[in-house]
Amino acid sequence: MLTPLLTLALLAAPGDKPAPATNATCPVLGGKVAEKSKTVAVRGREYRLCCAGCDTKLLKDPDKYLEKDGTPKNAKKK
Repeated sequence: MLTPLLTLALLAAPGDKPAPATNATCPVLGGKVAEKSKTVAVRGREYRLCCAGCDTKLLKDPDKYLEKDGTPKNAKKK
């Protein structure tokens, strides 16, 4: 049985490069992220994460953490 992460990786079209991450906080836990933080691609866009485990949570249920336009739900509104 394939893991969910592997399944998602296989479904991505080869050669499609996701939009680079621009988030300043982790969409899952809200921790600060840096340019060198771990990233994960969801719906054609990369997101920086604060720690291990956030990648699985974000990939498992992106609607819980992301708005329909891809903005993290915990992003500060301007």
